[in-house]
Amino acid sequence: MVDLISQYKNIKQEVLDEMSQVLDHAQFINGPVVKEFQNNLELFLNVDHVIPCANGTDALQIIMMAYDFPKGAEVLVPSYTYVATVEVVALLGLKPVFVEVCPKSFNIDLDDLKSKITKDTVAIVPVHLYGQCAKMEQLMEIAQGFDLKVFEDTAQAIGADYTFSNGQVKKAGTIGHAGATSFFPSKNLGGYGDGGAIMTNDGELAGKLRMIVNHGQSKRYYHDSIGVNSRLDSLQAAILKVKLKYLNDYNAARYHVAEEYTKAFVHKDWIIPPFESEFSTHVYHQYTVKLADGINRQALIDHLSDKGVPSMIYYPVPNHLQKAYGYFGYKEGDLPVTEDLCSRVISLPIHTEMDAAQRDYIIESVLSFKN
Repeated sequence: MVDLISQYKNIKQEVLDEMSQVLDHAQFINGPVVKEFQNNLELFLNVDHVIPCANGTDALQIIMMAYDFPKGAEVLVPSYTYVATVEVVALLGLKPVFVEVCPKSFNIDLDDLKSKITKDTVAIVPVHLYGQCAKMEQLMEIAQGFDLKVFEDTAQAIGADYTFSNGQVKKAGTIGHAGATSFFPSKNLGGYGDGGAIMTNDGELAGKLRMIVNHGQSKRYYHDSIGVNSRLDSLQAAILKVKLKYLNDYNAARYHVAEEYTKAFVHKDWIIPPFESEFSTHVYHQYTVKLADGINRQALIDHLSDKGVPSMIYYPVPNHLQKAYGYFGYKEGDLPVTEDLCSRVISLPIHTEMDAAQRDYIIESVLSFKN
């Protein structure tokens, strides 16, 4: 699905040089390169504060810890997302309220969202799924009207641009009260291990977040709040510092592959290419298509596998129907769009080093499928 080996070979010497500096000074935790990467990411995102942490799941959890919502408070979250988005809500004793998604963009449906706001709602977590932003301008208006916090899950959309109706452009993750991202290796900006970051323009919030990620310390051995141990280690920061320089190129390469895929599939009646919103660029963390009614998805997966082409289903079971969240009382049929998507989507390989021959072979393999 991704070719991290080829990508590494193209930047190998730069990565080794940066890692060597870390090894030479042996500042493996909170070394100077962590601050360098933080500053570079702040500039790239045009955001006031970036707080590096250990992974994307922690990033979301730490944001919610900083707000100290009362137990049982409701957080609106799409069911059609990776489990981590929901996991942290439940882990903190909050109640995830599952929201429907739009059948075209796969992002959170604002009409359904509005219908599920109650007196107990405290926050919304829009997920910029597969690489493009949710309808953030309208979502922020809703949040402001109900005095709700907005935490963007931008693990799949780092580098995507959102254009407001007045022409203003902001990066994914910098629009809400805070944003969270992951540097998992397969992400558009991925390390060679776990890593994550929080973004915010709120200086007071940033101060709280910096304490929480480091055991709640205001200074060493002085703990002002309950915290966690969630730091981006120096070796990962060194790698990410190199890769951040190429992120725009990486996203452009992914977009070119997606463009060619879509040209090949757009006039077929059995496969529906991804929808691109007019207000958001798409960085194609995944290239996810929908299959028409009656198409045997497993047969397509097997057909592609026989030809040496991997594929994935993101996600086969929606979160509201996962056993872990059964105690919230959701049942099959509660979110029909989400459930339908889970039964019909399939993702094709997409990565920064894919050449024309590889891409064309994948296209040919898909189009040779006979249902």
